[in-house]
Formats: sequence, C-alpha cells, structure tokens
Amino acid sequence: AKELRKTDADCLLVFTTTSTDHALEGFQVRAFHYLVKPFSEAELSGLLDEMLAKLPRPEPVLTVKVDGSDIHLRYRDIISAEHFAHIINIRTTAGKTLAMRQSFKAFTEPLKKDPRFFVCGRGTIINMENAADFQDAAFCMTDGSQVYVSQELLKAARQAFMEFLLQRGRVG
Repeated sequence: AKELRKTDADCLLVFTTTSTDHALEGFQVRAFHYLVKPFSEAELSGLLDEMLAKLPRPEPVLTVKVDGSDIHLRYRDIISAEHFAHIINIRTTAGKTLAMRQSFKAFTEPLKKDPRFFVCGRGTIINMENAADFQDAAFCMTDGSQVYVSQELLKAARQAFMEFLLQRGRVG
C-alpha cells in the first residue's frame, strides 16, 4: 500500500481483511475504506458507488467549425453564445469570440443536456458556471458582460441559477 501511495498519491485504497488488527496501518496510508470479511454485496456496492462518485469526470467537449477548422471547445470554457443572422457567436473564457454558421437548435442540443447551461431566450444560451450573479433581468457573466433573459423565462432563470449555486455549494 505504501508503494502504491508513492506512485499515485490520489489513488483510492481499499483494504479487505478478516481482522481489524491492521486498521491503523490502513489509515497511515490514507486508505479510503477498510472492509472486514465477510462483507455483503450491498456493502461492496455502496462502497463502489462512493468511489465512483469521487473519480473525476472528463469535461465534455463541443466540436465547432470556425473558418473551416474544427475547434474542440470544453463546455467550461463557454461563457455564452448568441445566434444572430444565421451566425452563432460563442464568447469564451479565453476572451475570444468564435463565429460559426449553424442552427441554434443544433448548437444547443448537446449543451441543454448539461445542467450548467440555460437558454435565456430566442438565440441566447449561457453557461451558469461562468455567471457571477443574476440581477434584474440579466445574468452578470464573469467576463463583465450581461446576458438578458426574456420576460417569460425570468422566473425559470432565477430558479435554475439558485439551484445551480446550491448544488455547487456557493450559497447557504
């Protein structure tokens, strides 16, 4: 276990044994859990679920075609996007605006499956991860821009942002 910890400081170590005699040694190498045999399938299943929840998830990527080239854009790098005159302008955390020709529906389809994104009205979507606040009828984005929400979506926008913040542990 000490050798494993040397090669990977973040690995999840689980000990299985018939005795708790060496439990203290397990904690010295920062064991994630200590299963005493015989253990039930429910115990093992619960432990595996807990371990899976701790593993980092790969960041989703959106492939966009800009000036004839495919660009792989991580979801977290999208601040917002607006569709106007058949062009989608994507504002990024790198301070760039990427312009591409695509329907708003096709562009937002994968993004709407991610709880970070909210459609603010016809042709506008934001990443709430990059929203600093919600004031009056607009999201205040981390790049200093404001993205206004249509009147009929105001209540839903406030609710979605509050739920997002609560889930992230940034409120309460």
